[in-house]
Amino acid sequence: MKPPHLRRFDLPFHWPAPPFQVVLVKPEIPPNTGNIARLCAATGTPLHLVGPLGFRLSDKSLRRAGLDYWDAVELHAHGDWEDFRKVVPLTVERVHLFSTAGQRSLFDAKFQPGDVLIFGSESVGLPDPLLREFPGRVLGIPMRAGDVRSLNLSTSAGLALYEALRQQQA
Repeated sequence: MKPPHLRRFDLPFHWPAPPFQVVLVKPEIPPNTGNIARLCAATGTPLHLVGPLGFRLSDKSLRRAGLDYWDAVELHAHGDWEDFRKVVPLTVERVHLFSTAGQRSLFDAKFQPGDVLIFGSESVGLPDPLLREFPGRVLGIPMRAGDVRSLNLSTSAGLALYEALRQQQA
């Protein structure tokens, strides 16, 4: 049993049905995936991990980042992209890929309940074949020009998911 959080206030919010889905393709850093799992638990968002993973699901740092919320995560692990595609049907208009190669801003996208938000690994991002499969669906997150190549994976997933959720508010 989880201890209650004494200062937590349940803000009014319209949770979409069906929920969005977050997909991580070949994630490498356990704490990032753990943080995203916690995000998914907090929002009722299914999380798909597409391998090969750069860690084991039993990894201590993965579990630590997700705290005691793992039982609240609808977690799906897939061996590779082909396995994922067999289980989750994708239609082009319901897919949003996030990449530094995106020429359209996250804030220009129109999200609908049930859309699939796909993110790549921390070191190389999404594989080129996947970017070519959905060329008009690649989004970027605006960043000032300069020394930063990309945002942290868990930060990117949080920004994207909450923008999609924000758009669903009446």
